[in-house]
Amino acid sequence: MKQDERAPFDRALDRARRRGYPPGEFVGQESFMRAREIRALAVRAGIGPGVSVLDLCCGVAGPGRFVTAELGCRYLGVDQSDAAIAIARERATGLGCRFEVRQVPPVPDGPFDVVLLLETMLAFADKETLLREICSALPVGGRFAFTIEEGAPLTEAERQLMPDADTVWLLPLSDLVPLLEQAGFRVDWLEECSAAHRETAESLTGAYAADAGAIATEVGDRALDELLAAHRLWSDWLGRGRVRKFAVVAQKVAQKAAQEVAQQVAQ
Repeated sequence: MKQDERAPFDRALDRARRRGYPPGEFVGQESFMRAREIRALAVRAGIGPGVSVLDLCCGVAGPGRFVTAELGCRYLGVDQSDAAIAIARERATGLGCRFEVRQVPPVPDGPFDVVLLLETMLAFADKETLLREICSALPVGGRFAFTIEEGAPLTEAERQLMPDADTVWLLPLSDLVPLLEQAGFRVDWLEECSAAHRETAESLTGAYAADAGAIATEVGDRALDELLAAHRLWSDWLGRGRVRKFAVVAQKVAQKAAQEVAQQVAQ
């Protein structure tokens, strides 16, 4: 069973996820981010009442629902999984959130004040096209808030070890920043969160292992084994610096400024 079959995984992992995060830090996320990190990134991006937010690859939209309830905004969550969006819609009752099932890219037509992409940049091999699409959905001054796994591309040996390696496309930070600038962005804020995410990965691994019997009953032994293997790899890689994790806010700049930045990068 694949994790894009969301309902069985959602049921199977819920109890372990609640135990794997510190008290008050689980808000339905399917990632290593804690609630306080999600809120801090949203605040940095200027999310608040009346702000229009596009949440790409939102999954079951735990972070999106949390941000909407905490800060207030006009929210649209997008994901390619019908099952994930069905869960998101059910849980967002009363929040005024909207959802669409669609492949990304392309992204919905804007303009949006803020675009979120949490814990999913890794899955896009073609980040250049993705960034251009996101920039086109924002007005000048609009913000792109995201997390990124930074590091050299996986070796073939590493790809053999990582389940679903076709969704793991690492990029060095030194390559990402020029791509952002060429797309029309200026990085306004960047913060490393490697240590915190390693801690979360380790805690979730322990919680999943402790609840292994119940999880395997729902999703099968193979899916459980792959889940544990992936979390152990992320814990190891984050711990020894093979991968570093960052939260980023970038702002769309005027076309002339973007062209000047791109020329500087090219030189």
